[in-house]
Amino acid sequence: MNGTLSADEARLLTTAEQELVGLTLPPAITGLSRHDLQALARRLREARDRARAIASQQRREMRGKAEPRGTSPARDDAGTVAKKQLLADALRRVTQQLGHGADASDTPGQAEEPAALTTAPIAAPALAPKLAGGPSAASRSKKALLPRPASKTAVAKPSKLSTVRADMHKVGEVTKAVMSAQARRDSKPR
Repeated sequence: MNGTLSADEARLLTTAEQELVGLTLPPAITGLSRHDLQALARRLREARDRARAIASQQRREMRGKAEPRGTSPARDDAGTVAKKQLLADALRRVTQQLGHGADASDTPGQAEEPAALTTAPIAAPALAPKLAGGPSAASRSKKALLPRPASKTAVAKPSKLSTVRADMHKVGEVTKAVMSAQARRDSKPR
């Protein structure tokens, strides 16, 4: 990509999502610190999960499994699925950049807020605290941020629950009975 969204991609996203995805494109993503990338990944993950949930609801409405959320049931979920894919691709770019070790000098315990994310007009001022990502990194303890080493003496405990041994002949009989019953139901005229 060349650093800008196409008109079709921009049409699918809200203004705030366009700015989030814009930060993940090649020229902009290389200038972000590790802390900025982590905050960006968190917000992209939330947006992707929201788009995924909306697409799922729309599919359920189209199948008649759920009540419509609006005045009429959804007839198509292609736009929402494309939006989810755009957000997932942006999240993948951020994750890949995090894997490359962007700005190893940045530590998670830095007190300042991410400059690229606070100076860019992301959304309405009322949403700014929510998009900032909660408490600052300085308010969290360093011990909570460090990964805990695995114990060298950890041994899996055997389960105390009794194991049920199924008779394989019975399993086959039940499976066949269920298949036959379903075939009878399917063959009945509606």
